[in-house]
Amino acid sequence: MSLTDQQLERYARHIVLKEIGGAGQQALVNARVAVIGAGGLGSPCLQYLAAAGTGYLTVIDDDEVDLSNLQRQVLHGTADIGMKKTASAKASLRALNAEVRVDARPERLTADNAAALLASHDVIADGSDSFATRSLVAKAALQLRIPLVSAAVGPFEGQLSTFRGWEANQPCWHCFAGSAADRPGNSCAEQGILGAVAGIVGSMQALEVIRVLVPFGEAMTGRVLFYDARQQAMRTVALAKDPECPVCGR
Repeated sequence: MSLTDQQLERYARHIVLKEIGGAGQQALVNARVAVIGAGGLGSPCLQYLAAAGTGYLTVIDDDEVDLSNLQRQVLHGTADIGMKKTASAKASLRALNAEVRVDARPERLTADNAAALLASHDVIADGSDSFATRSLVAKAALQLRIPLVSAAVGPFEGQLSTFRGWEANQPCWHCFAGSAADRPGNSCAEQGILGAVAGIVGSMQALEVIRVLVPFGEAMTGRVLFYDARQQAMRTVALAKDPECPVCGR
């Protein structure tokens, strides 16, 4: 399929980039991306993926919009309070770009449904808020051999990486996080978070998803980016595959 006249106009600023061009934009239009979480990270990630013309977005989140979410979860508005986040997200994304197909899945990702929910996607973007969910997503991505773009935020900081752990020399998420577990008092409700931090990191997550779909520059595979909002600084650290990793190691 070729791009329509309307698509050529809508995505003109992408198409003139030699790193993307018409073929790259067509790849975005044909792409299927699963996004776990329609919250602080998922909101900007989904907005930029929809604006970029990503053809099919699956949004997985079992939560409802709360007033306290609106300080950072910019996909939702005051009128959406009490709605399922997936329903609110679908309406917002359709208003932004009606060409994008949005599959709203208002359910919690579990060990039983992870593979079924995530199969047949080209990229998985994880912005969930618990280590337990992140571990499930990472294991499913590894099993399905789907690139995982994982992002996380704290009160004034964030991190981002892409994982392709089925490849011989590439680490999986568990090589990085090990057996990390959720701890009481570690949520954003208890620690707080500067809303714009989620916007910055979620936008970078969308950029990495696009980079996986339309390769350009240097991917975050095998590297972790750390963002510090207090110092307005970033640093990147190399991440090696752990040969003793219980998930992807031998």
